[in-house]
Amino acid sequence: MLKNFSGKGEQTVLESISYTSDYEFSNGCRAPPWRQIHGEICYVLVKPHDVETLCVTCSAEGVFLNGGKTDNEGEINYERKGEIYKDLVTFLKEKSAKFSENMSKQEKRFSDEKEKKEPTNEPPEKEEAAPVQKALTGSGKRTLEKNQINFGKSQMTKRLEPSLSWKATVRFKEYRSLLRDPQEEKHRRRPERSGPPVKPGRAQLVRKSNEKIEEIISESSSESEEGEEPLDRQEANADLPSEYWQIQKLVKYLKGGNQTATVIALCSMKDFNLAQETCQLAIRDVGGLEVLINLLDTDEVKCKIGSLKILKEISHNPQIRRNIVDLGGLPVMVNTLDSPHKSLKCLAAETIANVAKFRRARQAVRRYGGITKLVALLDCGKSSAEPAQSSLYDARDVEVARCGALALWSCSKSYTNKEAIRKAGGIPLLARLLKTSHENMLIPVVGTLQECASEENYRAAIKAERIIENLVKNLNSENEQLQEHCAMAIYQCAEDKETRDLVRLHGGLKRLASLLDNTDNKERLAAVTGAIWKCSISKENVTKFREYKAIETLVGLLTDQPEEVLVNVVGALGECCQDYENRVLVRKCGGIPPLVNLLVGVNQALLVNVTKAVGACAVEPESMMIIDRLDGVRLLWSLLKNPHPEVKASAAWALCPCIQNTKDAGEMVRSFVGGLELVVNLLKSDNKEVLASVCAAITNIANDQENLAVITDRGVVPLLSKLANTNNDKLRRHLAEAISRCCMWGRNRVAFGEYKAVAPLVHYLKSDDPNVHRATAQALYQLSEDADNCVTIHENGAVKLLLDMVGSTDQDLQEAAAGCISNIRRLALATEKARYT
Repeated sequence: MLKNFSGKGEQTVLESISYTSDYEFSNGCRAPPWRQIHGEICYVLVKPHDVETLCVTCSAEGVFLNGGKTDNEGEINYERKGEIYKDLVTFLKEKSAKFSENMSKQEKRFSDEKEKKEPTNEPPEKEEAAPVQKALTGSGKRTLEKNQINFGKSQMTKRLEPSLSWKATVRFKEYRSLLRDPQEEKHRRRPERSGPPVKPGRAQLVRKSNEKIEEIISESSSESEEGEEPLDRQEANADLPSEYWQIQKLVKYLKGGNQTATVIALCSMKDFNLAQETCQLAIRDVGGLEVLINLLDTDEVKCKIGSLKILKEISHNPQIRRNIVDLGGLPVMVNTLDSPHKSLKCLAAETIANVAKFRRARQAVRRYGGITKLVALLDCGKSSAEPAQSSLYDARDVEVARCGALALWSCSKSYTNKEAIRKAGGIPLLARLLKTSHENMLIPVVGTLQECASEENYRAAIKAERIIENLVKNLNSENEQLQEHCAMAIYQCAEDKETRDLVRLHGGLKRLASLLDNTDNKERLAAVTGAIWKCSISKENVTKFREYKAIETLVGLLTDQPEEVLVNVVGALGECCQDYENRVLVRKCGGIPPLVNLLVGVNQALLVNVTKAVGACAVEPESMMIIDRLDGVRLLWSLLKNPHPEVKASAAWALCPCIQNTKDAGEMVRSFVGGLELVVNLLKSDNKEVLASVCAAITNIANDQENLAVITDRGVVPLLSKLANTNNDKLRRHLAEAISRCCMWGRNRVAFGEYKAVAPLVHYLKSDDPNVHRATAQALYQLSEDADNCVTIHENGAVKLLLDMVGSTDQDLQEAAAGCISNIRRLALATEKARYT
């Protein structure tokens, strides 16, 4: 197998290779039955040394690249994304140059060893392979055969054949039900002794015949076969764990026993380690899931409780979750939420929480009215008919609310479910539960709020219910998981300025700063740094963070941290470095070098934040010297080639202060081969933020006359002119500044008029943004140096607008408006004088 040749190190052919699923069907295939009808056998995740991880489909036709794993529970996009290759090695040689090179070395090395140690055709002994094993992996003793590497069609189809009988007998949502009763199996072939043994922990019996492999739908055997095949059965029994067979016997009692036998069987089944996959699959394979779900429809409370306890445990398995949904288990569980018995409510809600981890399950919960019923559980104590004096009542009531919140937490991953929770009145109930002291209930409550706070409607409701105060209070808890979710909820809500102010007023900033000191829990650290980042958008909060020494701590987190932490740390520093004192502090703490080092990453969110932070630091000349010395400007310039518009825009914004604060900036810009052409070509982008940032960069580049001449030759004037008809004020401002600066070279003023850029600029004067007024007046002043442009400006009614701006308190705007009017008036006087002479 290729796995023998994989691992760390330069000599290995791959970094890693693994199946996407550990579960193997009885015919040896790992593909789901509804994919086996298409001839697919299994799916493999391959990580070569020189390319990203590849998700590969191995089928009867050959090997091809599929769409990879999706975000939804790790499901696979089965669609073919390329050509079909005869085997996996051929496929990988085509995709990875490093694999091809190392594979050739390993094959040659193996051939040399074989020739040296095997002068005859006799099979080698195990000891003879030791040097080869040591050279390849250094672990284990394996008999290496070259044909083992050929993990492709020729090898797989000898042993594995996808089942085609599913097409005729199985519907998508009923395919698992065919695994229920082993006595329904028909047309079995007697397996031969030479068949491959069953792996421990696997619920399958792989069998071989002389002609071909026959699919065996069930993974256990009927009683009649035990008599016919005693030897093979003993062999299988030795390989499968004893728990597997014991659980299957208990399921038979569940199917045929009376009430007492059913309860005893459920209790016995609960004693097994149901967290173990073998036990979970044993229940499923013999049809136990359907029996457990059917028990929920009975009137016997004990049977329901026993069934739900088992379903709650085994529903942690992703395969079991899907089986439960396919068998119609969710509607029954949702109906159980109406039960007067609190234990049943709790178990049903917890099981729903486990099952609703994927989209189809969440949709089913909502469709069957589960959201409304789960929200009602949050208010369970108020409507209960049981006496409230009992402490047992209090504990059970809290548990019901906890389980309801847990299920809502899982369901709230869906936007539609979030809206359903809000409309069902969930926010006031969650706000009330947030005031309690029960930490185990607070975690799912805060988790639900954290998920829902991504929506603006929820953020407004959270403010109205005064939830922020309680989130800050729970940050002081000793429970790390609760701290994490509270910080994450603050991160989601702090998009709003009022929320950021509330966090500061209730003392949350100091607590967040103190939580930075514990870096062992990375999930909590990511949440805390995220909350600090969003809170840092307000300048008042930045002052507090500086007072609490949080900025020095953030600089220390720039190294040896996972990307999710780095994104937030750099984002926070980017906001903090908008203040001069903090820029100096970051430089003195040695924060510039690690920031520049992060410019070579590939994470989009991290690159956006780090370019902003570097750009903020570049405003200070001393920091700019460090950035320049570390080749930071070149790295920023190279990010203009990044495929993500957000990264391009952020890099272009960061280049502006770099050019402004660098000595010999013009020479530095020209030193980047193809740099100016790259910037000009970005004016063809469709993204408004990219266009605005590039216009700002061109404004700074054009300060140097040689650079201005180069970008003029590259066609900057027609490209800028094409952008003139825009309603985006941010783009208007920077476009007007770029046009104003480009007018300083040659006949660019005339060219702008010829490309019809003047008339649209006049309309910018009607904007509500004073920055747009100033930039536009300056551009019109430069353009009015050309007589034809003066006529266009006058014809479009600019004079009246400019006269109003002459009285502005902005001196630059005053001068530009007055200068433009002066040029227009002089042209009019010259024209009048020429008429009379």
